[in-house]
Amino acid sequence: MAVAGTLVGHPSPSGFLCAPLLGAAARPDDPRRVRALVVRLVRRAAREGHTAVEYARVARALRSLGVTAPDAAGQAAAEDDRVRLIEDMPEEGDDSEFDGDLPEPPAPDRFLALASLGEAEQRLARELVRLTASEPIMDSATAAETVQAAAEKAGHDPAPELVAALVTVALRGVTVVVAGPAAQEARLATIRYAAAIAVESQTGMALLTPQASGAAALNRVLAEEGIRARTVAAALDDHALAECGLVVVDRATALDTETFAALAAACPGHAHLVLLADPAQLPSAGPGQVVADLIASRTVAVAALPDDARPTAQAALAAEVGAGRLPERVDAPGHEVVVVPTGSAEEAVHRTLQLVTDSIPRTFGVDLAQVQVVTAAPDGPAGAAELNAVCKARFNPGPGLVGGLDVGDRVLLAGRGHGYAPGDTGVLRGQSGASSIVELADGSTVTVTQAAHLRPGWVVPLAAALGGTWPAVVVVFTPDAALSRPAVRTALALGERHVSIVNAAGDALAKAVRGVPDVSRATRLVRLLREG
Repeated sequence: MAVAGTLVGHPSPSGFLCAPLLGAAARPDDPRRVRALVVRLVRRAAREGHTAVEYARVARALRSLGVTAPDAAGQAAAEDDRVRLIEDMPEEGDDSEFDGDLPEPPAPDRFLALASLGEAEQRLARELVRLTASEPIMDSATAAETVQAAAEKAGHDPAPELVAALVTVALRGVTVVVAGPAAQEARLATIRYAAAIAVESQTGMALLTPQASGAAALNRVLAEEGIRARTVAAALDDHALAECGLVVVDRATALDTETFAALAAACPGHAHLVLLADPAQLPSAGPGQVVADLIASRTVAVAALPDDARPTAQAALAAEVGAGRLPERVDAPGHEVVVVPTGSAEEAVHRTLQLVTDSIPRTFGVDLAQVQVVTAAPDGPAGAAELNAVCKARFNPGPGLVGGLDVGDRVLLAGRGHGYAPGDTGVLRGQSGASSIVELADGSTVTVTQAAHLRPGWVVPLAAALGGTWPAVVVVFTPDAALSRPAVRTALALGERHVSIVNAAGDALAKAVRGVPDVSRATRLVRLLREG
C-alpha cells in the first residue's frame, strides 16, 4: 500500500489551489480546494503504480493539509466524476459462534480510485473471469503427444515440467507460465510448442509483446520457424485477435491494468490467454501488478518452467539477485554481463559512452543501433534528460528541427497512438506536415501525430524499458534511483547478448538487492477475481 507520506509530498500554500484562485474568502475546507486535493492525491498514487488507495490514507493526507471535515474525501468523490469512492464488503468470516442474534454488518473497506482506472480494473476482472470459462483446446493426452512430436521433430527431449505447462495451456482458459531468468530456453520452447498445439488444433495463435524491441528479439530467434511476434498495440489496432484460439503474451509483467483490460476484452470467448512472465521483475510502468495479482488470486492456472541445463552468465547472476545476493565479482568468461563500478554520476556517464562506442562493439561486433542505454537515475548527469543530450551531441548532432529532435535520432514513444504504445523505441525517419514518421525497433513504421509523444530515446528510463529487449544494454544505477531487487533483476533481462551494469550507487545497490525484495502496489484485482 502507498504510505501517507508518499501521498502528501511537500505541500505549501502555493502548491495547491487556494486563495489566489479561489478568492480571499477561501478556507482549507473549501469544497473546490478539497476536490482538487483529492484528485491530486489519487493521481499521484496512480503514478506510483497503485490502482486504488485506502480511503483512510487519503483522509489522513487531507487532514495534514488542513482539511478538517470528517468525510471530505467522500464528498469530493461524490462531486467529481474523475474520482470514484469504492466500497467493498470484507470477505465472510467464521460464523460458527452465531448465537441466534443477527450480527452487526461489517463496515465496508473503502477505496478511492481514478474513475477510468477503477473501471478498467473491474473490466479486466470480468474479462479474465470470462476467459477462464473457455473450453479446452484439446485433451491432455493429445496435448502431451503434440508437444512430444514437435520436440522430437526438433531433436529435443522436453522436460516433464515443460510438457505439463503446455498441457495446462491447452486445458485452461488463462495460464500464467512462470519463466525465471534461468528458463530462457524453456521459455522459447513454450512458444514453439504452443504454436504446434495451435496448428494441430486448427486454431490460430498470436504471439504478442509489450514493446516493439521485444517483438524484434523474438523474431530474430523464431522467424525461420514461421512464428512472428507483434506488439499488443499493433494487434489491438487491427483487431488481429478475433480468430485466435491461443494468445501468448511474452514478458507480460510489463503490461499495465488498462492495457491488460483492452487485451483481455479483445480475446474471443474460445481463446486461451497465456502469460509468460517472471513475477520477480518490476511491475508495469503504468498502474497495476496484474501478473502478481493473478497468481495471488488462485483463480487462474499457474505453471512453472524448469531451469535450463546450462544457464547463461546473465541468468546465473539474475538468479543470485533473486536470492538477495549481488556478488562483487561476476563469473562471465564471455563477458555476457559485467558490473562496472563508478564513483559518481559524472564518471558513470563517461563509462557509459566508453561502453557504447568502444567496449561493446569491439567485444560483440554490434553497432550503435543494437545498443540501448537505460538509466534508473531520476535526474542529474546520469538521468535520461542530460544523458540523452550528451548522446545526441555525440551520435547525431543537429538543430533539433522536430521538437528538439532530428531525422536519424533514436526516439522513445511516451503515449499511445495507432500501432504504438508508451515505451516503444525506434528511429525518427522523417516528417510529413505535423506528423513524424518513426521506424520502430521491430521494423514496423508508425505515424506519430502528437508531438508530445516523441521523446529522445538514446537513453530511456528503466520504467520505460520494461518489456523491451535489445542485443546489448547498458544500465546505469545511481544512489538516488529507486533501488530494489526487482529493478536489478529486470535490468539483467533487457539484453540478449550482453548487459553492462554501470554502478554509481556503490554499496547501496547490493544493500537494496538484499533488503528490498519486492515492489508492492495497492490494487483491487485479487478481490475482484475472487468475487467472480
